[in-house]
Amino acid sequence: MPISVPTAEIAPLIGLLDLAGIAVFALSGALLAGQLRQTFVTMAFFALVTGVGGGSVRDLLIGAPVFWVRDPWVAPVCLGVALVAWFTPHRWWDRPVLEWADAAGLGAYAVLGTAKALAFGVPHVPAVLMGVITGCVGGIIRDVLAGRPSILMRPELYVTAGALSSVLCAGGAALGLANAIVWPVAALAGFGLRGAAIYWRLGLPVYTVGATETD
Repeated sequence: MPISVPTAEIAPLIGLLDLAGIAVFALSGALLAGQLRQTFVTMAFFALVTGVGGGSVRDLLIGAPVFWVRDPWVAPVCLGVALVAWFTPHRWWDRPVLEWADAAGLGAYAVLGTAKALAFGVPHVPAVLMGVITGCVGGIIRDVLAGRPSILMRPELYVTAGALSSVLCAGGAALGLANAIVWPVAALAGFGLRGAAIYWRLGLPVYTVGATETD
């Protein structure tokens, strides 16, 4: 997604991270459709919606042009990922590999979403929420379409990891720190928290006030 920030020296890296994050999320959507034994049309739709869902919602909320409509690479990347998933055995994409790739995409995408919101003049706290939306909404849409509990309805540390990356990104901007330092650190922090949750099966505590054994 194009981000209007004055850090031209790392602009190519931003573009690569963006497409990589989109590809990872698109792959998760395509593989879920494959698990459900759906057609290629459904697989491609899941890939596209998962890959661009969060960024699309963010752009609509901040009044920016929807990024993938103007970017000639995003839709082909999503459809290409769907083709790869369609023609390869599902065992090639075992759960640990996809989970760790998704964790990397989550951190990078949350940072990119926050940075874009800040570039469009969004205040810091709403910009953090835009980062969370960018990183998580595509997966939520995917899960709802598949008829399974979304990441919002599970205690695992997922949204929290995206929020950590977003907070660090916005905090660094508020302090006037260099993007070239803040963005990688923020993305790695979100990846690290999500990775810890995957490895140690960490989750948030659930609400139990007033609950009984029969509830």
